Amino acid sequence: MMKVALIHYWLVGMRGGEKVLEALCELFPQADIYTHVYDPKKISATIKRHRVYTTAIQRLPRATSWYQRYLPLMPRALEALDLSNYDLIISSESGPAKGILAPSHIPHVCYCHTPMRYLWDYYHYYLKSSGKLTQLFFRHFAPALRTWDLLSAYRVDHFITNSHNVARRIMRTYQRESTVIYPPVDLPDAEILSTQKGNFYLFLGQVTAYKRADLAIDAFRKSGLPLVIAGAGDAIKNLPANIQALGFVSSQKRQELLAQAKALLFPGEEDFGIVPLEAMAHGTPVIAYAKGGALETVIPEVSGILFQEQTVDSLQGAIEQLEANPQRFNPKTLYAHAQKFSKERFKEQMHRYIEQRLSEHKAIVGTPMRD
Repeated sequence: MMKVALIHYWLVGMRGGEKVLEALCELFPQADIYTHVYDPKKISATIKRHRVYTTAIQRLPRATSWYQRYLPLMPRALEALDLSNYDLIISSESGPAKGILAPSHIPHVCYCHTPMRYLWDYYHYYLKSSGKLTQLFFRHFAPALRTWDLLSAYRVDHFITNSHNVARRIMRTYQRESTVIYPPVDLPDAEILSTQKGNFYLFLGQVTAYKRADLAIDAFRKSGLPLVIAGAGDAIKNLPANIQALGFVSSQKRQELLAQAKALLFPGEEDFGIVPLEAMAHGTPVIAYAKGGALETVIPEVSGILFQEQTVDSLQGAIEQLEANPQRFNPKTLYAHAQKFSKERFKEQMHRYIEQRLSEHKAIVGTPMRD
C-alpha cells in the first residue's frame, strides 16, 4: 500500500484549507498528517481519524492560539521532519507547509491556496493592522522569511492551486506553473431549493477588514433594506435597526441563512471564495465585487451580479438590479452551477492528476519533476 504524508500548515479550525485537507483524507484514508499545531476539538471527525503529527511549534506556549507569532520558527520546524519513509507527499499551503525536505525519489505535490498573504500580497495590510511591537518584529523577520519561502518553492515537484487567480499569483511570486483544480464545496441535497426565501440580504464569513463587511453595512445603512451579518471577528457597533449582526452561527443556522437569503453579498476580494458557491447550492444568487476568485464562480445572469468598484454606489447599483427583478435567477440553475465544484468532482480530478504524476515519476526516479 502506498504511504502518503499530508502536510498542512495548522489545524485550529475548519475553513477552506481544512476542507481541502478533509477531501484529501477521504482520497487517501491511510495517510498520515503533519502540521505545526493541532487542536482536535476544532477539527472534523474525518481528519481526526488519521494519525496527526505536530512539529516542535506545538510544544511552545499557547501554540494553538499564538501560532502565527511563531512564524519565524516554522521553517526550521518543517525541515526537522523526516519523511523519507513515504511514497508521496502532498502539502497544503497558505502558511508554511511546503518547505519540508523530501528525498528526490519521493514526489512532492503542493496544493497552494495562495502564497503566504502576510509575506506577499497583503504584507502592508497586515503591518498596518498590527501593534507597534508586532510591526517591529515582523519588519525584522519578513525579508528572511520571504527568501526562505521563495527558495522552498523549488522543493516542490508540481503545484496545484484553487483558481486561475491564484495561479497568476504563484507565477508572479515563485515563477512556477500550476494546475488549477477547484477546491471542494459541500453541497446540500436538491430538496433544500424548496425552502421559502426571506426578505433579507446576507453577509456570511469572518468579519475582518479585507472582507469588506463595512462596505455592505454602509450600503444598507443608506438603503434601509434588511441585512443579516453572520460570522465571528471584529466587533460591529452602532448598527441601524435594519442591520442585524449575529456573530458566530451554528452549521444548521448557517444552512438556514444561505437557503433563505434573497442574495449573498461578497464585497471583498478573495483568492477563490467557497461561500458564494455554498449560497448558489442553496438556490441563492450572489452579488460580488468583480475581482479575484469571484470572477471564476459568479457568472452574470447565471449565478449572480458583479459590481465593478468597491464603493457604496457600485454595490447599491447591483442590489437595485436584483430588487428590480427578484425572480431573475432560477434556483435550479444556481444549484446546477454549484455542482461543478462538488467534493466528488475535486476528488476525481485529484485522483486522476496524482495517478498521472506518479506514473511519470516512476519513469524518472531520482530526478525531481519540474514544470
